[in-house]
Amino acid sequence: MAPPNDTDKARIIKAATEAKEFAYSVYSNFRVGAALLSSSGEIIKGANIENASYGGTICAERTAFVKAVSEGIREFTALAVTTDMPSAISPCGMCRQVIREFCSLDMPVLLVPGNYLDPSVEESKKAAVQIMTVDELLPNSFGPEHLPK
Repeated sequence: MAPPNDTDKARIIKAATEAKEFAYSVYSNFRVGAALLSSSGEIIKGANIENASYGGTICAERTAFVKAVSEGIREFTALAVTTDMPSAISPCGMCRQVIREFCSLDMPVLLVPGNYLDPSVEESKKAAVQIMTVDELLPNSFGPEHLPK
């Protein structure tokens, strides 16, 4: 699967950055935003939502998938993830497995530095967006096709 075109790339990066603004990260202060691009061109946003029990916390990526799947959207062409860190941060292991459940191994995942859209940061000081495939994020993975139907 090819990376998203420039227009879609800009759309999902902007959406992930917007989603991060709604993160509920009162315990870790580590905000994360995610944006899924569906095969129909719809964008589904997610933010991390922490919980006092910690185990009840849900990551931004899983929030986006839960929102999408619960609305009947199950085909995706790209995912963007961002934090407040100036370097790109990749999804956690649990999120990688959820991504694997619903996405093709060659789907691009955009890892967006937190300052990527910040106009106050010089372009030369910004890290680049890293684009990885699901397979690169979770090599030799286990997925739905490995289970009997």
